[in-house]
Amino acid sequence: MALKETSKVLMARIGAAHGIRGEVRVKAFGDDPLSFADYGILTTKDGSRSFEVDRARVQKTVVITKFKAINDRNQAEELNGLELFISRDQLPEPDEDEFYYSDLNGLAVTETDGSEIGKVVAVQDFGAGDLLEIRPMRGKTFYVPFTREFVPKVDVQSGTLTVSLPDDYLSDDESGRSSDEPDR
Repeated sequence: MALKETSKVLMARIGAAHGIRGEVRVKAFGDDPLSFADYGILTTKDGSRSFEVDRARVQKTVVITKFKAINDRNQAEELNGLELFISRDQLPEPDEDEFYYSDLNGLAVTETDGSEIGKVVAVQDFGAGDLLEIRPMRGKTFYVPFTREFVPKVDVQSGTLTVSLPDDYLSDDESGRSSDEPDR
């Protein structure tokens, strides 16, 4: 599976307005919270709107950002919830054994014995570490910790990801709950 050079990578999500001069709170996706400002023009996924960072500063868990041409609170409030993307080809190529999370979406997931399980639909982080959200061939999506123990092999070029799951990881009882869910 060759990467599409025109694919988009989510860099940040705009949150609530901050103050009265057009600043917004931004949730950045990257190792360096300010890195989304280093790529020039950011666009919405469909490319219908574009934004350029005028200035940005880290404040606790968000980046307070002023975009050019956004000059008051009303304009800033209209941006709440917008996701900002760059073109995948703007990013440097990852080192060997590294990849961008956006490259994992759509990879086929197989068990270590070669049996196909499903596809990766998202990489999530709810605060306790990264999780792969996997859509199985049938049934509801489930999560797998994104660690070497659970995910021993990622091959973006071939479009596959191998997981090593404990024997009872996907088993459900007759109630439809996973066997590790507590009774209520």
